[in-house]
Amino acid sequence: MNAPLSLSPLTGNAGRPLAIEAIGLVKRFEGTTAVDGVDLAVPEGAIYGVLGPNGAGKTTTLRILLGIIDPDEGVRRVFGHERPHDIARLIGYLPEERGLYPSMKAVEAIAFLGALRGVPLAEGRKRGLELLEEHGLGHAADRTIRQLSKGMAQTVQLLGTLIHRPRLVVLDEPFSGLDALNQGKLEAMIRRMAADGATVIFSTHVIAHAERLCEGVAIIAGGKVPYAGSVDAARDRIPAQVRLETAAPDGPWRAALPADARHEGRYWLFSLPESGIEPLLRALIEGNAGILSLSIERAGLHDAFVHIAGEAAARALEEASPAEQAR
Repeated sequence: MNAPLSLSPLTGNAGRPLAIEAIGLVKRFEGTTAVDGVDLAVPEGAIYGVLGPNGAGKTTTLRILLGIIDPDEGVRRVFGHERPHDIARLIGYLPEERGLYPSMKAVEAIAFLGALRGVPLAEGRKRGLELLEEHGLGHAADRTIRQLSKGMAQTVQLLGTLIHRPRLVVLDEPFSGLDALNQGKLEAMIRRMAADGATVIFSTHVIAHAERLCEGVAIIAGGKVPYAGSVDAARDRIPAQVRLETAAPDGPWRAALPADARHEGRYWLFSLPESGIEPLLRALIEGNAGILSLSIERAGLHDAFVHIAGEAAARALEEASPAEQAR
């Protein structure tokens, strides 16, 4: 089991209460360990991503957090409660396996999902119409689910997930199967939820969504979490890269370049020195390098994922859905 999580500013030390806390979660199925010592801490109001390839343990972890299944070991708390079912009305959950009654009208489907969370049907229909109008689907309120496109049907199910105005929204692979247009709409919707005060946690195997949306991420590989924290801290695990172009092909300034500097075409490429760029700039100027261009490129979340989880996990992530990875 992993040691108890030491909370960082992202996870509560800055005065933000935690929406989700998990310490040492373990879950086994028929002798196979699906979740192996998972630690998580998600502050209220955050957009948080659970990132990893298919089969890494993302869905099992989310189901444990929601109380759908119990861990074999460890502790989970949602808004301080160890029994998430006791506060089910504060939670909205969109499972990876989508399911709406095909013959039900869109507004009725939303009202039905609200009723499961205690919203009276009449109020659910009223809120459902408002949500459909707000998201550009007012014209589809009386269409049956089978008459809707896949993206529209998924939006209806998501609105049903939000109908009871939850404080915590959990989305399992919400972008899967959506085209680029609907993925963009969903990203905007997630940002609006957080702006309205909700905590949003979603699982994904597409790094781009997590990098654009998330304040924090948990990287899951093989049922373990080798990293959980801010996106910025994950990226900072890899030194920023410097790209330098000089007019002078050689000279005393070369001695100022770091040991890992390599020459590719017109450019010198190397890691940003720990001392920063200023001492290097002075040496280049004094050595008459003739700086034509210099840029500092921070590592992306994909590079951080490879660094943290390893090449095999990164390949599995990319093979899951090449078309989605490109978006």
